[in-house]
Amino acid sequence: MSDFITHDHSDDGIDRRGFLKCMAWAGTGMLWTIKGGVPMSAALGRNLLGGGGDIAANDLFFVQISDSHIGFNKAANQDVTATLRESIDRINALPKQPAFLLHTGDITQLSAPNEFDTAQQLITSARTTSGRTFFVPGEHDVIGDAGAKYLQHYGKGTQGGGWYSFDHQGVHFIALVNVLDLKPGGLGNLGREQLEWLERDVKRLSSSTPIVVFAHVPLWAVYPEWGWGTDDGALALTYLRRFGSVTVLNGHIHQVVQKIEGNVRFHTAMSTAFPQPAPGTAPSPGPLTVPAEQLRNFLGVTSVTIVPKQHSLALVDSTLSGVAGVQAAHAMDDMKRGTEKRAARVVPGEIGIDNFSFTPRELSIAVGETVTWRNHDDVPHQIVSADKKFTPSSVLDTGQSYQRTFDRAGTFPYFCSLHPTMTGTVVVRG
Repeated sequence: MSDFITHDHSDDGIDRRGFLKCMAWAGTGMLWTIKGGVPMSAALGRNLLGGGGDIAANDLFFVQISDSHIGFNKAANQDVTATLRESIDRINALPKQPAFLLHTGDITQLSAPNEFDTAQQLITSARTTSGRTFFVPGEHDVIGDAGAKYLQHYGKGTQGGGWYSFDHQGVHFIALVNVLDLKPGGLGNLGREQLEWLERDVKRLSSSTPIVVFAHVPLWAVYPEWGWGTDDGALALTYLRRFGSVTVLNGHIHQVVQKIEGNVRFHTAMSTAFPQPAPGTAPSPGPLTVPAEQLRNFLGVTSVTIVPKQHSLALVDSTLSGVAGVQAAHAMDDMKRGTEKRAARVVPGEIGIDNFSFTPRELSIAVGETVTWRNHDDVPHQIVSADKKFTPSSVLDTGQSYQRTFDRAGTFPYFCSLHPTMTGTVVVRG
């Protein structure tokens, strides 16, 4: 499999559409390896690791998985437990055991205790030399309780909302949390407390220390229109400028995108649950339904190898089907051409949630009238007052609704706490 890397230059003559076309959008998982200081990637199941001959005994080798969404059961994948199990089976079939796993968030669909339990049972069956998996939360893991259930499962030894760091074979790993305290209209967010911790955490390190950062939402602006970026991600990266090798691993967008900017290599991973469309190729993000026989072309894991005293990583992306990433990308192109915007549902006094947007975006009512929000998307949403003037809704899964009677005049802005680029306003006439 070829490496697909986009270099980000401010004056390269490439427009935004052309820039997106230069990226690789393929559904795979990834193997990471550092070989002679040069990052490489190849498909899991290929002979790259045959007999372990290409990975030396003292190389650091680990695997990234992401976006398992245990509990999801819509058309895009009605058995996400099975595809997570297949991903773990692929890891266990590798000729060399990884040192550990990194899971870059959205372990669950609705933060339910049974979803965390199912995920834990499957993930702990992965064979690693350390027996460990390191987690960060996605927005689906912190629904309704600011991450309390996530922290009960994975928060031991972490700080704040679950951030932490650790060292392994001379590499410094930093786990960041950018799915808490999201702002209306904003992107992922780290926050001042976590940024101050990050600055302190790396201050003691030599600039020759290889750094691996992992978080759920991409730290760079992949596609802000869909919320695919982090508001203060650029500030976080300023603390890492002095290091010779920085690799940032993310999930959230359910597709492989690579970019190199200065000393930083960015890489997003495939989901083990379902694909999402490439930015700008559909009306909105969200589960992309492909023919059942093609689904495993878009799901997988990522492997990473680091050679001691070398500063770059080799990444290997692989699909569950074994189809090379470029083939999967072509198949996704075919599916994207068939994606059409669903017709907005207009009902008096009702705000429909379609294609990650509110319709109508502004609703005018009289004092004493009731507004109903109804979710038609295949993903959950939550209605939250932007200025805390009314009680938030519960999490609305597909087909569920929330009603609110407004007994005083005023303007009431609101947003989705899970997808903060979704905003709307209720205007109540006196």
